Amino acid sequence: MKKIAFFAALSAACFIARAQEVQDLEVQYNPNSLNPIPVYEQHYKVRVWRNIDLREKQNKGFFAKNGELTRLIIDAVKSGELTDVYASDSLTSKVSKQDFLGRLVAEQAQTYDQWDPNRDFYTDDVITYNGKNYRSLRDNRGVTPGADNAGDDWAATSQGSGLEYMVNDISNAHMCEDIIFDRRRSRLYYDIQAIELIIPGAKTNTNIDVSLGWFKYKDLEKLFRNNIPKAVWFNWQNTAQNKNFADAFLLRLFHGTIYKVQNPDDETIDDTYRANGRPYREGVWAREWTEMMLMEKEHNLWEF
Repeated sequence: MKKIAFFAALSAACFIARAQEVQDLEVQYNPNSLNPIPVYEQHYKVRVWRNIDLREKQNKGFFAKNGELTRLIIDAVKSGELTDVYASDSLTSKVSKQDFLGRLVAEQAQTYDQWDPNRDFYTDDVITYNGKNYRSLRDNRGVTPGADNAGDDWAATSQGSGLEYMVNDISNAHMCEDIIFDRRRSRLYYDIQAIELIIPGAKTNTNIDVSLGWFKYKDLEKLFRNNIPKAVWFNWQNTAQNKNFADAFLLRLFHGTIYKVQNPDDETIDDTYRANGRPYREGVWAREWTEMMLMEKEHNLWEF
């Protein structure tokens, strides 16, 4: 009896130890990282947020006409290939597909009366039937829109339909990434966590930037690899060296200005300077200075 109790206790202890080991592994590795670096190999780590203007010359490879990065992502959400859209860079709270598509609407659709078989309609009247809008071609009554015999009376029209923002309007992106110095390999790594699509305030009715949502970079990288003909970073100086979007991000073929570095108050660099009564230009200089300080930090770590 004592032996049975002993082996039962031993089995329970092994199970608990295994569970603890699995939990420790989850803590050691970032589940949102494409190539996670375990915590015990991280000598230095800082999280930064960058603003990427896709209209900049250096970023035009991601924004070539009909091959825009934003077009690929939006089309993937619409088709269902990309299912997870997040409300923030924490990547915990999701945004529904309907909500995402609603944010793409620049001008709401106009509502028209439903078609009524007992009502007289006159030339150029617009009505709604079965979710579609129709324009009357001549005076009529009792003719069902869309029917085989309705060609002389009704014509489908896009009049009154909601208008979406054009892909060219969605020209900004925010990037959240970890900068990690790996003590074992003795080099710096940029670990992209998430990307946010932004409609600049200059293109919106409210003059305020509109966020379409955040996307895990792991999901985007998979999307890029699965859509090689569409996910092309365009090299206008040498098209023989066009790259996949995933490779272009890996090679850092973009320019993004740092606008926030992790801090206890979760403030952007501009917020910090405004709170201290400093002019806007000093906040702009501080962003560039932050980039240089990180480069200096990397140089110092090489001496470690």
